[in-house]
Amino acid sequence: MLPLSGERHDAKGIVSEKINSIDILRGSSVLKRGFAHMLKNGVVMDVTTVEQAQIAEEAGAVSVMVLDKLPSDVRKAGGVARTASIRIIEDIMNSVTIPVMAKCRIGHVNEALVLQETDVDMIDESEVLTPADELHHIWKWDFTTPVVNGARSLAEALRRIEEGAAMIRTKGEPGTGNVAEAITHIKKVNDELRIIKAIYDSGDNQDLVRMAREFKVSYDIVEQTAKLGRLPVVNFAAGGIATPADAAYLMSLGCDGIFVGSGIFNADDAKERARAIVLATTFWNESDKVKEAQKMIDERQSMLGLDVNTLELRMQERGGSS
Repeated sequence: MLPLSGERHDAKGIVSEKINSIDILRGSSVLKRGFAHMLKNGVVMDVTTVEQAQIAEEAGAVSVMVLDKLPSDVRKAGGVARTASIRIIEDIMNSVTIPVMAKCRIGHVNEALVLQETDVDMIDESEVLTPADELHHIWKWDFTTPVVNGARSLAEALRRIEEGAAMIRTKGEPGTGNVAEAITHIKKVNDELRIIKAIYDSGDNQDLVRMAREFKVSYDIVEQTAKLGRLPVVNFAAGGIATPADAAYLMSLGCDGIFVGSGIFNADDAKERARAIVLATTFWNESDKVKEAQKMIDERQSMLGLDVNTLELRMQERGGSS
């Protein structure tokens, strides 16, 4: 059964319709979080063209994420990064049979509304794009389309879930080909989950109140998350994943699936790498299969990684204070 911690029954995004005398409900937490659950143990690949989307589908991706530029190219281009062209999104939707996601800027309600009207399957309120609002994220309960958000900690994750996020992903450091930050973020989330789980098991409600205040979220969502011992929504890894071994390691840390951005289509062996990362994600706990996946790629054809300690732009910090 899907955990529905933080659900709001009065959400504007819940739409009731009647089709052929059958009552239809869209936009509920069951449907939004249920869609994310359907993607578990899979790979979502960033794409910018129809050709890339078709490669992703053929490789076994469970979904594609449409951008105007891959994260590494956003980093190089500078300036303002916005949501992808609607025509490109629609062309990709018409060319593949898997779900299609698209990114909007943090806090940009109307970019998200445009994507909802385009009928994308999920919206990513993403730090890869230039934030429109440094202080506020979108109130996602107003949307019928499910929304995914990035997080570097349990506090950030729970704040996004209280805003209506149906899915969480680690932020990592996009466009670097360096998995270190994604590993740091999932380990931090896991450590904090263990802390609140131990507090819950001890019966110390006052300490849970303290944690709720520290996280800047309601007591209820902290209590329910502590009881579960995990986030109440699906949690994927993202940011800097470039090899099958990267994907397998993050799955072993408890991630529910993988987002891959620049690591595939900025490599010189995109088709093989896409298949290899899907294989390693699916069979992450079988070292012989991960070795087989790693053997499918050539490290000399990997994207050139970046040292996160020397970056001028740290995308992971966007939207982190709210």
